[in-house]
Amino acid sequence: MTGADEYASVRYLVDDVQAAVDFYTTHLGFRLNTSAAPAFADVVRGPLRLLLSGSASSGARATPVDATGPGRNRIHLVVDDLDADIARLHDAGLSFRGEPVAGPGGRQILLADPAGNLIELFQPAHESPAAPTG
Repeated sequence: MTGADEYASVRYLVDDVQAAVDFYTTHLGFRLNTSAAPAFADVVRGPLRLLLSGSASSGARATPVDATGPGRNRIHLVVDDLDADIARLHDAGLSFRGEPVAGPGGRQILLADPAGNLIELFQPAHESPAAPTG
């Protein structure tokens, strides 16, 4: 088990480690933690440590061939203003997978990194303030 002061780590297999580092640090507010590019790098945002593993990394070599490729799994990043982030990322030339979707918990949209790994940008629904009593 890990302590509360450690990161939660997620491994993404990527085709180009440097392109992935540039994507996450430029567009999504991550900072570079360590780099052994082109094999591996990790970037951090809050308590999330994203392990970016190229084909030469031990993480990629340990993956069965039939398990490769992006799927429906994704990291989930909470944002304050989904519409502003969509506009900012669109202006940066990035494209989304579909349109924003609204549900009882909030709104979300999917973005893909350069290797096709998914990122969910999620804006929680804001509860309306309680009506004054009197």
